[in-house]
Amino acid sequence: MKKLEGKVALITGGARGQGEAEARLFVEQGARVIIADVTDDAGAEVARSLGDAAHSIHLDVASEENWTAAIAETLDVFGRLDILVNNAGIFRIGLLESLSLADYMAVIEVNQVGVFLGMRAVVQAMRGAGGGSIVNISSTAGREGVEGMIGYVGSKWAVRGMTKTAAMELGRYGIRVNSVHPGAVDTPLINSGEFAGVDQSAAYAGLPIPRVGQPEELAKLVLFLACDDSSYSTGSEFTADGGRLAGIREPGIVAE
Repeated sequence: MKKLEGKVALITGGARGQGEAEARLFVEQGARVIIADVTDDAGAEVARSLGDAAHSIHLDVASEENWTAAIAETLDVFGRLDILVNNAGIFRIGLLESLSLADYMAVIEVNQVGVFLGMRAVVQAMRGAGGGSIVNISSTAGREGVEGMIGYVGSKWAVRGMTKTAAMELGRYGIRVNSVHPGAVDTPLINSGEFAGVDQSAAYAGLPIPRVGQPEELAKLVLFLACDDSSYSTGSEFTADGGRLAGIREPGIVAE
């Protein structure tokens, strides 16, 4: 039996990158999927490629009104909601002394407020379905500092804490809440212009697994948390970072 047979999932940022990989894997595993994104054309194209098992909607995760409409449309189209993947995220690069408040707040609104609004919005629908699973995509930046990314780091640490509190509050309804902490993943986010000129291969050379992660690898971890294979896991952190948080190998210290 497929792992998500009969389940309905809503994936934010589902039009590309990790979100798209999750949507494709979820449909493969029997789910019907709402692809929620601000990029309407890309979301619609992904949904078309997946057939009747997918439906795209416009969702600005920082908008309370958008969330209300998204849940209503999900229930209208598929009749229930069992899984939420809070995947949408942005970043702005800038040192503490130079980052503008506008750029800082833009990151907080999407990465932190968006997760809060999403979790809050799905509670009643999941209670109606008899329970569910919320998977919040944080980052290794939610477990350590990163120079030049204070807004992103702050937002991802917040996701980590909100996940634990939500797990405590929602467990009584059969709703599990966990966070995923990816390292670098080969998505449009890390291939944006802000990282132009960065030698990506050198950046990963010191990892225990010396390469960038792939969206499909993260999707498999999210699938585990979305399905009943993780039925006794809630309020927990799951890391997929090529060993980044274990430590970075220094060249020349140990002979190969």
